[in-house]
Parts: sequence; C-alpha cells; structure tokens
Amino acid sequence: MHMKKLVLGALAALSIAASGGAGHAEDTVKVGVVIPLTGGFQSNGRQINAALKTFVATRGDKAGGKKVEFVVKDDGSVPDNALRISQELVTSDKVSILTGFGNTPTALSVAQLSKRAKIPQVIMVAATSSIMKASPYMLRTSWTIPQVASVIGKWAPQNGAKKFVSIVSDYGPGADAQEWFKKSLEENGGTVISQLKVPLANPDFAPFLQRAADEKPEALFVFVPTGAGAAFMKQFVERGLDKSGIKVIAMADVTDDDLLNNMGDPAIGVVTGGPYSANHDSAENKAFVEAFKKANDGMRPNMVAAAAWDALDLIYKTLDKTKGDASGTAFVDAAKGMVIQSPRGPISIDPDTRDIVQNIYMRKVEKVDGELYNTEFQTVEGVKDPAH
Repeated sequence: MHMKKLVLGALAALSIAASGGAGHAEDTVKVGVVIPLTGGFQSNGRQINAALKTFVATRGDKAGGKKVEFVVKDDGSVPDNALRISQELVTSDKVSILTGFGNTPTALSVAQLSKRAKIPQVIMVAATSSIMKASPYMLRTSWTIPQVASVIGKWAPQNGAKKFVSIVSDYGPGADAQEWFKKSLEENGGTVISQLKVPLANPDFAPFLQRAADEKPEALFVFVPTGAGAAFMKQFVERGLDKSGIKVIAMADVTDDDLLNNMGDPAIGVVTGGPYSANHDSAENKAFVEAFKKANDGMRPNMVAAAAWDALDLIYKTLDKTKGDASGTAFVDAAKGMVIQSPRGPISIDPDTRDIVQNIYMRKVEKVDGELYNTEFQTVEGVKDPAH
C-alpha cells in the first residue's frame, strides 16, 4: 500500500508539472511513457518514474521551443499491455514519441507500431541486443547485455577467475548474457563448465546454487533482472556459498544500487560490470544523485534511473536540434551521433546502429560512509555493442 501511494503521488506530481498547455496542440510535443509500475519489473518502473519526476523538476517542460507533455501509463510488465497502451497513446492521446520499456518483451511488442507509424521509440531499459533491428525509429540510452557481458568475460581471467558456472534468468537477456560472457571468457583463456537457467517468474535460486556449488568453480557468473539481485544474494548466503571461496562476478543488475543497502554485508566484495554506479565520481553525477534524492524522499538512483534521465535528455536535446519537430525521420536523424555528458560519463548514439556507446565500469561492493556502494575501480571507455 505504501508503494502504491508513492507511485500515485509521483504520477500526480508529474501530471501537475507537465500538463499545462495541452490546449495548444501545435505548441506541444506529447511523449508517451510506457513503464512497468506493477508486475515483475516494477522496480524498473519505479526508478523510471522517479527519474522523470526529477528531470521535469530540474529541466522544466520546454524543448525545441515547445511544451513537452508526458503521458505516463503502466504496462504491468506485460507485452500485450504495452502494445495496447502504445496504440492508444498514438491514436487517442496523439503522442509523437514513445519511451520507457522496462524489459525486452515490452519493447519488442511495440516495435512494429513504431515502424509502421514512424514513431520514435526511445528505449530506457530493454537490453537485448537484437531489438534495435525491429524498428528503424528505435533509439536506446540504456545498455546492451553483450556490451557489459563481454567486458566482464575479458576482465575475469585476467584477474584470477577462469573456471565458471553461469546462472542466468531464462529469457532473452539471460541468453544474451550467457552467450557473450562465455564467448569473451573463452577468448581470454577461461572456461564455463556449466550453464544454468533459472525461471524468470518467482525464481528459486537455491537448487541452482547447489548444483553450481557441486561443480566447484572458482566463480559464478550471474545475471538476473534489476530487482531480483537481493533474492539471489540472500539465497547465496543461506546455502553457505559466501564462505565457500566461490566468487560472484556478475552483471550490474545483481547489486542494484537501489536495493544494495538491503543486501547487507554478504554483498561486500561482489564484483560486477556495468554502465553506472550511484557512487560514480563526477560533477554531473553528484548533481543528479542530489536532485534525485531530493525529489524522491531520499531514494537512491540506479542504472535504470540514469538511463531514463539520459533518454529524457536525448529527447530534449533532439527537439532543440529539430526546433520541435518530433516526426520520425527528422527526430531519429537528429538524434544519430548525439553526444551527451551523462551522470554515468560520456555517452553517444551510434549513427549506424542508433544504439548507445558508453563506458563500462568494473565495480566492487564496498562500505562507504556506512552505506554499501558499487565502487568503480576500472573503466573500459567507449564500448559499442559487439553484437551489432
């Protein structure tokens, strides 16, 4: 109930901030925001909604000489809902741009609508590499699974971990993570002795952790969606694996910034690769984290929030460039090659793939001023998706 009140409160605040001027349609660019505020991916929706609230509070509601009006809808983490809602947003609400998409299936469900109606579709989270091929009007500001997994696969054997069992959630991004980690690891002298897939809905990691422990690897490679990492770490400790000498080397989702403090000391020392940490040391990030916490009752932003912020920044900067023209071809052409100084560091939109180019950081969970943070200790600059 408390979470529902928070979500409704944030939506109410947002509608107040961004609703004025709708009567002057020609002076307004409407942006449909399709996100999972309920269902299995609701932690993503919560972070996106909080980033949107922060962005409007910080940047206002004008870009390209026009008022920007956001229409937020909950897809419940269900692809069919995302498509139905997106169709309504385009036909009834007359939105010019669609954004959000808290997982791969919802992004893919809307791609054909984006393609047919020539609607820019700005992806805030969905990270499966191949979705960018589904619509020429798609842009992405999050990350791709191969982009991160390939960096981890190279780093691990260079730093004393060569013999792995991989544990991933059984859906598109999990398959991507498993494939690209294994490929990169093997190219650098390591081996994956077993590949385990955990059901996406209501996952019980215990039997998979037991099977992994029986294989006696040096380390586990882990990918679960943002929000599920706390359950994984809890069961890792319950099975006694934290005392077994088996390291956890994972995708950033496992030690999600938003939930990290709740994981407690067992998370200390876990190494992950990812595009962002709330502890990233830059002026842009310090300002972002401060504004985000101020607008959202002290909540800490995670990499989903950073990606959502950058999607909104991309939309505003592109509208500035097109002088408010949000039509598909004009908007996407203007966004190609865009360079942004993000809270996570420099990012750009690859003009050939419309996908994000960014730094990937190796991080370790450490206690900083009494709180747990993913502390970045190595930077791989300007990483493109190797799967393109």
